[in-house]
Formats: sequence, structure tokens, C-alpha cells
Amino acid sequence: MATKKTTTRATSRATSGSKRIATKRPAAKSTHWSGRFSEPVDALVKRFTASVGFDQRLALVDIRGSLAHAKMLAKQRIISRTDLADIERGMQQIEREIRAGKFVWSLEAEDVHLNIERRLTALVGEAGKRLHTGRSRNDQVATDMRLYVRDEIDALIALLQTLQLRLIDAAEQYADVVMPGFTHLQVAQPVTFGHHLMAYVEMFERDRERLRDARRRVNRLPLGAAALAGTTYPIDRLHVAKTLGFEAVCSNSLDAVSDRDFAIEFCACASLILVHLSRLSEELILWVSPRYGFVTIADRFCTGSSIMPQKKNPDVPELVRGKSGRVIGHLMGLLVLMKAQPLAYNKDNQEDKEPVFDTIDTLRDCLSVFADMVTGIRPVPARMRAAALEGYATATDLADYLVCKGIAFRDAHEIVAAAVKAAETKGCDLADLSLKELQVFSARMSADVKGWLTLEGSLARRAHLGGTAPTQVRRAAAQARQRLKK
Repeated sequence: MATKKTTTRATSRATSGSKRIATKRPAAKSTHWSGRFSEPVDALVKRFTASVGFDQRLALVDIRGSLAHAKMLAKQRIISRTDLADIERGMQQIEREIRAGKFVWSLEAEDVHLNIERRLTALVGEAGKRLHTGRSRNDQVATDMRLYVRDEIDALIALLQTLQLRLIDAAEQYADVVMPGFTHLQVAQPVTFGHHLMAYVEMFERDRERLRDARRRVNRLPLGAAALAGTTYPIDRLHVAKTLGFEAVCSNSLDAVSDRDFAIEFCACASLILVHLSRLSEELILWVSPRYGFVTIADRFCTGSSIMPQKKNPDVPELVRGKSGRVIGHLMGLLVLMKAQPLAYNKDNQEDKEPVFDTIDTLRDCLSVFADMVTGIRPVPARMRAAALEGYATATDLADYLVCKGIAFRDAHEIVAAAVKAAETKGCDLADLSLKELQVFSARMSADVKGWLTLEGSLARRAHLGGTAPTQVRRAAAQARQRLKK
């Protein structure tokens, strides 16, 4: 892929050692495969095909994978113990250089793997040349990507948990705050703000489950498949898998080097998380507007206008809503990338990295900032309550009341619809109609009907599992908190 002047965050955040890229390293051979070719690679092609500008962020996992491979080679007596000791010593030096930002990345070496191999050979000599025995860059990069994505999944699961805990805290705090529940963006029935927040806790719990499940398929070792057909050396793939913490090995060498399902599945999981964050963002954007006024967001999460002094813009939720499209786009790009590839490895697969890297960075940022922002969200109970009273939110409760009096639900539905129409004509809520006015629609209504028409009464009667009653919200929050401790 061409090296760009303006890089993505995936490029700029590479590894801690990605300070600069040199066009060549002195005394280095022009390429690692130049013996086959009669002329050097065109300079533009070299820049176009190089990936070191973005795949250098795989450096530390590449070192982990190489060390596990070297230990296996020594165990199988494919290389000597002396070679292993030299490789380990050289890799320790390289890791220090990368972490200190002193490693010089060379465009001549194309990618992270060859940059590290060349530096290793410069440090330890012949042992460095023997490291690549029994493997290919095809299975090497697939291993690196799986190690990297696995680590990031673990970190993202932790961030999701933090966000859930913040939402649970808020749900418990606002378990009694009445607000309208909506369908079709029309007032439907009363709910509580705490219950509304707990809905997102459930969404994010499914997201955590999906990430944990996807991790199992990520956590399979491709190393040992070599270029596509395996290797003639007596390698021990299970030993490498155990060393690197993989649960299993990829059982078909062709599939092992060409599979990018794990990257697609991860991006699908990430896309769903961003969809959920975007839905909550959309609600916050609506709720802070003067037309709703349901919540306020702390100033530190908002910005102003360069021309309108009164503005307080909800930039964080707006950006999160926008970034959902970015991540969904990466998912679509990966699907299209893979849809027409024949077996086995193709250079197209180099294009998997930047979408995955940017997805990770974007999702990490969104989860982190959202978890912080939740602590700065405050409901405006008076506005929420007023809105709940505007849309005849207790109409269903009145129908339920009539059912309790022996009227079939469909008949009760018609009776209440007529009562709502009368209240609408009068310009008042159902609760404001007198008992005498209500009895015009059904003689079975008595004085106890008034208790069914209050917002608090409506909430309290929904105390079943999954209901919106404050007692049930607190119970659900406690159960979710306990679940997150496991």
C-alpha cells in the first residue's frame, strides 16, 4: 500500500517505537528475494507495496511469535541452543529499541517482519538468518494479527465493563425518575430513566458476550502452515500454540494463511458496539435539545460556537454517532476485500490491517470517552415528567384496569380510545378527567381508577422481571453488577 503523507490514527499510533522510516539501511541487501530478479523493484512500486508504515504496530507481537517459534525450533533440534540464545538476546535488544523509539524502520525491508529480521541478523549474525526456518511471512503475519486482535479484544471487554458499571451507577441513582417511554418517537408508556439506562447495559452485555465468543475463533494458531502447504521440517505446532496461549491450531494450511474471518468477525462485533453507542448518542443529542430538555451534559464534554454565544453543542455523542459509520465502513471493506480471493494467500490481504487497526483505535476512544461522559449526564426530572403527561401515557393502564373489572381487552381498548379522544378535545390528561366523566365511557369505573392513572402507579405495577418499576430497576442493576464481577 502506498505510504501516505496524512496517515490514519492506525498509522500514527503504530508502536511506541515508530518514530521514523528510513529509505534504506546501510549494507542491507536490496531485497530478501532479489536473486530471482534481473532488475531492482521500481521505486514507486516499492513505496506502493510496502506496509511498514502501518504494520510496525505489530512489532511487539511479532517478537513474541518469533521467540515462540525459535524455542520450538530449538526444542525440535532444527536450530541449536546457541542459536536460540543469540536470537533471544537480539530480540531483547530490538524490543528495547522499539519501546524507546530508537528503532529505525526501513522502507527497503517492506514490512515489520523483515525490518525486525534484518536488525536481528545485524545484531547476532547467522542465528538471525536461521529464525525464519520452517515459516513464511504468510503464516507469520496471520499469527501476528491474531495475537494483536486477541490482546485488543481483552482490552475492549474491560472498557465495555467500565461503561456498563457507570451506566449501572446512574441507573441506581435515577431509578425513580419518571420519563416517557417512546415507540415511533411518540409517547407510549411511563418508564424510569434508570430503566432506560439499563436497556443499554443489556446491549453492551451482549456485545461483551460476542467479543468473548469471537475471541475463541481468533485464538487459533496459523504458524506452521508456512507459505500455504506446511513445511518439511519436524515442527511442533502444539508447542508453539501452548507457548503463545492459543487454544488450538488452524487445522488446514491453506485456510490458515488465507483466513481473515477473525478480522471480519471482530469488525462485525465492533460495528454492533458502535451501533449501540450511536443509538444512545442519538437519544442524548435529542434529549439535550431545548425541544426535549430531558438531560444536561457536563460542560467538559461539549463545545461552543464560533459565532453563536449561546450554543452548547453535544460534540462527543455527535462524533460517536459519526464514527459508527466509519467502523461499519471498515466491516464492509473487509467483506469486499475477501469476497473474490482464491486460495491461498494474496497480497490483497495486506489491506486488512489498517481497517482493523482503525476499528480498534476508534472503538477504544469511543468507549473511553463515553464511560467518562456518563458521569456527567444529569436528568431534568420536571421536563421528563411533563413530557410523560403529554401523551396519555397511562392509557394502557386504564385499559388494564377495565380488564380487571371483567371487560375483554379489545373492548377495553375501544373504551379507553374514546376516553382519550374526549380528554384531547378538552385539552387535559386522562388523570384530569373526573370520575363522572370517565364513567360516561364505562360504568365499571369507580374511585379506585384514579390510582391507575398516575405515573407512579403505572410504574409500580410493572414490578415483574424486566419491568420498569423502581424496585425492579434496582434489582436488575444489582444483578448486572454481580454478573460483571464474574
